[in-house]
Amino acid sequence: MPRYRLTIEYDGTPFVGWQVQPDGVSVQGALETAVQKLTGETAGIRGAGRTDAGVHGRGQVAHFDLAREWPADKIRDGLNFYLKPLPIVVLESAAAPPDFDARFSATARHYLYRILARRSPPALERNRVWWMPRTLDVDAMREAASVLVGRHDFTTFRAVQCQAKSPVRTLDRLDVKIVDGEIHIHASARSFLHNQVRSMVGSLKLVGERKWSETDLRTALEARDRTACGPVAPAAGLYLMAVDYS
Repeated sequence: MPRYRLTIEYDGTPFVGWQVQPDGVSVQGALETAVQKLTGETAGIRGAGRTDAGVHGRGQVAHFDLAREWPADKIRDGLNFYLKPLPIVVLESAAAPPDFDARFSATARHYLYRILARRSPPALERNRVWWMPRTLDVDAMREAASVLVGRHDFTTFRAVQCQAKSPVRTLDRLDVKIVDGEIHIHASARSFLHNQVRSMVGSLKLVGERKWSETDLRTALEARDRTACGPVAPAAGLYLMAVDYS
């Protein structure tokens, strides 16, 4: 049974998230419908990251199996045809070894969070950035972010409904930069807890507003208590940028 690997880009705004839900259109569900229309087969699609409603994908990876072989370029082009007019695009399609798993074979996931801090709201980037009508202290945010890098118990920064067995994760990167007038926060790790990135960004925003210090952020981390977290950043500014495999 041939296995295929997809690299996918999508605007998460109109979707209930990556995963199929009882109500509403999901990215996973839209892809499975497109596969059925193209091939006549019912195939379950597994993604590398279960992005929430409103979260975007620039480099989401998924895999699925078919009963017969298809040329990879026809998979890509055919799925893009049947996905219209939804804001989902298959960037790449390739044959994958039978033991490849988009979720469990991943060695790193890379996220970007975009903040637009200016007086005027966005026109073109609405639902794609977190807008706030005030400036932030980016240097303070950058210095405080280093507190979270490394292996920690991230209970403070995970959703109450998170299903992970352990709150311990190793955060490899948390960089804060200015790019074209926006604040970009890059986070990389082998895996993340539910809402971890948005929770960390929301707390860093408090640092940028000078409501928290670096010490406050460290205290929140060490509290291992969800109530110690700052406000969770909205979904609109978050992007799954890429997934690494060995």
